[in-house]
Amino acid sequence: MASADPFDSALDLLRRLNPKHTTSHLNNLIALAPDLTEDLLSSVDQPLAVRRCRQTGREYLLCDYNRDGDSYRSPWSNEFDPPLPDSAGAAAAAADAAAAAAGSAAPTEKVRRMEVRANEAFDVYRELYYEGGVSSVYFWNLDDGFAGVVLLKKVSTSGTASEGTWDSIHVFEAIDRARFTQYNLTSTVILSLAGSGGGLGEMDLSGNMTRQIEQELPAETEEQQIANIGRLVEDMELKMRNLLQEVYFGKAKDVVGDLRSLGSLSEAGRDRDAHREIIGAMQR
Repeated sequence: MASADPFDSALDLLRRLNPKHTTSHLNNLIALAPDLTEDLLSSVDQPLAVRRCRQTGREYLLCDYNRDGDSYRSPWSNEFDPPLPDSAGAAAAAADAAAAAAGSAAPTEKVRRMEVRANEAFDVYRELYYEGGVSSVYFWNLDDGFAGVVLLKKVSTSGTASEGTWDSIHVFEAIDRARFTQYNLTSTVILSLAGSGGGLGEMDLSGNMTRQIEQELPAETEEQQIANIGRLVEDMELKMRNLLQEVYFGKAKDVVGDLRSLGSLSEAGRDRDAHREIIGAMQR
């Protein structure tokens, strides 16, 4: 009997654990199997961490797509924190060249220009749709186009009794096709809700959802590229929010309603007796 692949076993185990604690579970697996570090970090979506840009003072999100070793690139300043050995103390243009030579995730000048515009656009989107939170967009080059990731995070703490976290990760490829561009989008939402209703008990609802789409759209300019990406991400987020609300939360509400009644047993008994009397009077 062939032995199981350690990487597949690690992914299978993570699927069975609470998504709310994915980061700690991932760190434990990496400690047990250090040789799987890069594969796990690049394959497992985990709740997004926030860091403040040293140069601009603005917050940005951390993920595997803006990581180079133990350093992360800020979308606002295009600099790594902590600085990479090849780019420490250099100007922005020199930092890009040195980072590219070192094989890091820094994009070329054209793609970086689009990245800046995309960050500005999604910063407005974040404020309009989420009324807070943090957003970050990272682009990188491909041989026949470019790719990127759009990150959005919102943490809500409405009082001390409840809290919620929404993390959305949208990874895309934009492949050039003459005057058209082929977009391949993979979106993941990680949602965590926890609350205490006093006498009603505690709630801890966590999970994630992944969806994929492919679409070909006209894109002759950089502005069209960013508009297409924004439209695809917006449509996907609307669909996934509706699925969460109608399917997952609706099903959870039905299950809770079937398991427990908010009214007392005596009130429920009186309601049933009154219902029987009405039915009996109508049948006579």
